[in-house]
Amino acid sequence: MSTDRPPRTNRVVPVLAVVVAVLALSACAAGPNPALDTGPDPAGFWLGLWHGFISPVTFIVSLFTDDVSIYEVQNSGNWYDFGFMIGVSAFFGGGGGGGAAARRR
Repeated sequence: MSTDRPPRTNRVVPVLAVVVAVLALSACAAGPNPALDTGPDPAGFWLGLWHGFISPVTFIVSLFTDDVSIYEVQNSGNWYDFGFMIGVSAFFGGGGGGGAAARRR
């Protein structure tokens, strides 16, 4: 009786590749912020909104200066994150008119 089954190594390589990819991506996961709510006045929603809006300019400056970063580490948490994301999406268009552009075509 002859069975034409592929060798076992053909299955091991893709599984090993997936395991390595998952481990590599899990190393990029965000961790807790030890500086959260520290300092006399941590950044909140409005400062997060502003930082999100100016993030493209801040990113370019941060490439040449070690004193500037695009994200405030001493922030109030989720509200700062929410404001930052709204600011970034407002600067880059946010996709609010995407449906209207598709209807015009």
